[in-house]
Amino acid sequence: MGQVTQTSLQQPVEAEPAAPTATTPPGGGRNLEGHRWIARPSEAFTPDALRQRLIGEIQSWRDYPPSLRLWYWLIPALTAAIAGILRFVRLDSPRSLVFDETYYVKDGYSYLISGYERSWPDKANDSFNAGNPGVLLDSPEYVVHPPVGKWMIAAGMWLFGPDNAFGWRFGAALTGTISVFLIALIAQKLFRSLTLGAVAGILLAVDGHHLVMSRTSLLDIFLSFWILAAFGALLMDRDDGRRRLALRLGQRAAASKDGRPSTLQLLSGPWLGVRWWRVAAGVCLGLAVGTKWSALFFLAAFGLLTVFWDLNARRIAGIRGWISGGIIKDGIPAFLGIIPVAAVVYLGTWTGWLLSKDAYYRHWADTHPSGEWGWLPGWARSLAHYHLEAYKFHQGLSSEHPYKASPWTWLVMGRPTSFFYESPKAGTPGCDGPNCTSAVLSVGNPLIWWSAAIAVVILLFWWMGRRDWRAGGILAGITAGYLPWFLYPERTTFFFYAVSFEPFLILALVYCLGLTLGKRTDSLLRRRSGLYFVALFLMCVVLLSAFFYPVWTAEVISYEQWRFRMWMPSWI
Repeated sequence: MGQVTQTSLQQPVEAEPAAPTATTPPGGGRNLEGHRWIARPSEAFTPDALRQRLIGEIQSWRDYPPSLRLWYWLIPALTAAIAGILRFVRLDSPRSLVFDETYYVKDGYSYLISGYERSWPDKANDSFNAGNPGVLLDSPEYVVHPPVGKWMIAAGMWLFGPDNAFGWRFGAALTGTISVFLIALIAQKLFRSLTLGAVAGILLAVDGHHLVMSRTSLLDIFLSFWILAAFGALLMDRDDGRRRLALRLGQRAAASKDGRPSTLQLLSGPWLGVRWWRVAAGVCLGLAVGTKWSALFFLAAFGLLTVFWDLNARRIAGIRGWISGGIIKDGIPAFLGIIPVAAVVYLGTWTGWLLSKDAYYRHWADTHPSGEWGWLPGWARSLAHYHLEAYKFHQGLSSEHPYKASPWTWLVMGRPTSFFYESPKAGTPGCDGPNCTSAVLSVGNPLIWWSAAIAVVILLFWWMGRRDWRAGGILAGITAGYLPWFLYPERTTFFFYAVSFEPFLILALVYCLGLTLGKRTDSLLRRRSGLYFVALFLMCVVLLSAFFYPVWTAEVISYEQWRFRMWMPSWI
């Protein structure tokens, strides 16, 4: 794996190569990893030369040496296996609904029975915890979150039954495990490094915040998954679009007499056709919005990001009208390939509600005048009214809560959410003293989170100073998931919302760890020192996760041991 790390972040001086100019022969500059390369003018517009300029040496897993191709898939699988063990072992503890599971788990069960949310009687939690969920009422229930996450919870209950905690948490645990597999693949794609892919997978696998969210059936782990999947699809689309651009410009150059596209052909560049990876991103983003509306900010940020990537590709390829050509031939297709697709997918997530006869607000339009919206069918006006009422609820959601946490405190974990806490009696298995504790606290691994907070600052300066597209992509994910919450200072917010952009914090940290590995031209001592530092950092992370593991998974420990892990007064 060591040789592959030479193509990661070890030459970030000019991550995007310069476009050909009057003083630079076409094809000259630096490739994706910053390594200087020179192509003869006659070769500058061949497909191979263009791909080298636009993408770099490693374009897919097939470009790795044969001895390392297996590791491209094995590393994500191994990190996911670690994540799965941590998430599935004792998944049914606590054996009762915790925190907001009281809403989403019961809604998931209602979906299994009716396809929409129905009401529950008083003390329904006691019945549910006892393994008797069949006390569902016939009347509909008003809820303010879309259906996707609750359907994913329902899938686990369909497989393993709604009468046990393993069944109602299975969907979250599986989603969290697959997320680790995804981030390892994404890191390998982003940094062109198997080593950094392994680092990203391990960090997300052992972090307590992601672990707790994967062992608790709230909606946010599903939101995080679909956002991460959309980002991965856009990374695939970035390389696919650049390969298409290189191929079509190369074909035009081959058909010309002087071995380069004509001036007219270079004015705006070619159309690139249907971008299926971009469509896949639109599907994932539609499912993300269908989990929580906060995904709309990711939809906007990722849409702009993919267009900026395409504009830069045309600039680097030597297209003179790269701005106008990119907007018309990339920007408009990007809009059509993402926004309408996401909208159709989102609407499809409401199928259970649409097919129902008595879901909440389902027939609101039947008893209300149509007015200027009379041209819309009744179901559409009813659904629009539902969304309007849910939006009003979210806007006015402001109440005191013991675990309310301002976004200002999220990166330093100023107030993590306690999902579960009880004091087992003496004699309980695992309780050897008079005072014992069993708790689930959504606090992350401090070394990961506090290092990631520093890494974000470093990444910001690196992006501004080095023009590295990788830094820009990571920052786009953090910005979309984090900054919008500052627009609602009066709204009640919680730390666990941060799981939506936590994978991008991990990628920011991995980026900075990649910088410590050294350049290809550095001495062997320098490169070994960087590798030893990364290995030492990972070892400390794993040991710290083992230390905090009991308060992430409701293990019974003494009260003194629990207090020993409360490093900040605000964690209590």
